[in-house]
Amino acid sequence: MSQPLLAAYSRVVELVADLWAHPEVGYQETYTSARIRDFLNRHVPDVEITSFARTGLRLRLGPGHDRAVALVAELDALIVPAHPAADPVTGAVHAGGHHTQVGIACAVAAELASMPWDLPYDVVVVFVPAEEYIDLDTRRALRDAGEIVWFGGKPEAMRLGVFDDVDVAVLTHTMGGGYATPTVELDCDLAGFAYKHVTFHGRAAHAGFVPFAGVNAASMAVLYQAAIGLGRQQLREDVLARLNPVVTSAPMTTNVIPDTTRISTDVRTIDLAYMSELSAKLDAMARGSALALGGSAEIGTEVGYLPFRQHRPLSVPFREAFQAGVPGIVALLADRGGSAAAGDVGDLSVMLPCIQIGYSGLEGTVHGADLHLDDPVTVLDAVPRFVLDGLHRLGPCLDQVAGYRATYDEYVSQVARLGGAVSRKTDGGLQNLAER
Repeated sequence: MSQPLLAAYSRVVELVADLWAHPEVGYQETYTSARIRDFLNRHVPDVEITSFARTGLRLRLGPGHDRAVALVAELDALIVPAHPAADPVTGAVHAGGHHTQVGIACAVAAELASMPWDLPYDVVVVFVPAEEYIDLDTRRALRDAGEIVWFGGKPEAMRLGVFDDVDVAVLTHTMGGGYATPTVELDCDLAGFAYKHVTFHGRAAHAGFVPFAGVNAASMAVLYQAAIGLGRQQLREDVLARLNPVVTSAPMTTNVIPDTTRISTDVRTIDLAYMSELSAKLDAMARGSALALGGSAEIGTEVGYLPFRQHRPLSVPFREAFQAGVPGIVALLADRGGSAAAGDVGDLSVMLPCIQIGYSGLEGTVHGADLHLDDPVTVLDAVPRFVLDGLHRLGPCLDQVAGYRATYDEYVSQVARLGGAVSRKTDGGLQNLAER
């Protein structure tokens, strides 16, 4: 298809280009949030916009139905300094394509606002900060200052009540390059991950004069890495288990027996129970490595994001939309299983049914130094119309599709079982922009 059909297409293209030129990392997307607000004020007038979690935005479209469907887009960029479009100071760039998610959500919101309301539910459009699990020192500082609790934007939004009046959620995400025809994807599950930080403690001594007086923490770390390497033979491939241990402690000198060495690894899988099992095995490897060489191991577990199982019943209306034909969408990639990639949509899916629709139209490698928007008509016109068609087909079956609902505290309990830090719900999360 050569010509766009949505009335707001040119403005959406301008917005997406502006966001590409001004990438910002999680919880710092102030320019991004302001430009989205400008777009919404122009194309979705007379609708209250609320803010949350520093830079997040939310608006509710519709006449006030009891039921509501969330359309969620992510605001933040990655840090990929090698990308030619990276910010020369921060290294930030939209190598995850989130700027196009924003464009899709804005295009859908503008189209819904331009016509009489004919959906049997409201649509809550949510722009969420901080999906990428990066820049963690900054996020720790924000957490220590009491500005956030969760490193991920969706858990933070859940804590603040952003999704309390929503029945199901629809998200979108680029699939990267390599697709010969305009393609959408349904039902690809994602992994979750936890971080294990193991600090080995030994005893320092002169490495030449009295090495026998020392206890080598670096040797414990090497033994631990060897144990992980040998243990990989038993990792379950069917649940996409992945480990990636790296040394994260300060550099050592050659004339001192190291008394402290830290190894960090992610524990990645699409199966939550297996994540717990792997975490326990790593703990045993760490303690055994320290015990073998006369030291000790200090173990910390930080839950990143939970695994995401697409809610297949929610995909059905969108599959029907493809089968009926959406101009500009040519191919459907359906239920290819899972991916070891992760996102905090897994956390949101604990609370309510979610799907994440993949789309082509970008070229390069996701999170790589070459990702860029290649086919704006597909991404910013055809994909929004595909989403709109699916939303209309969802109406008659929403009651059946919204098959479960969990509370924020139930989500917290699930994270706590994995050893993660948790926070109970607080009031006053949403704030009217006029009050800022």
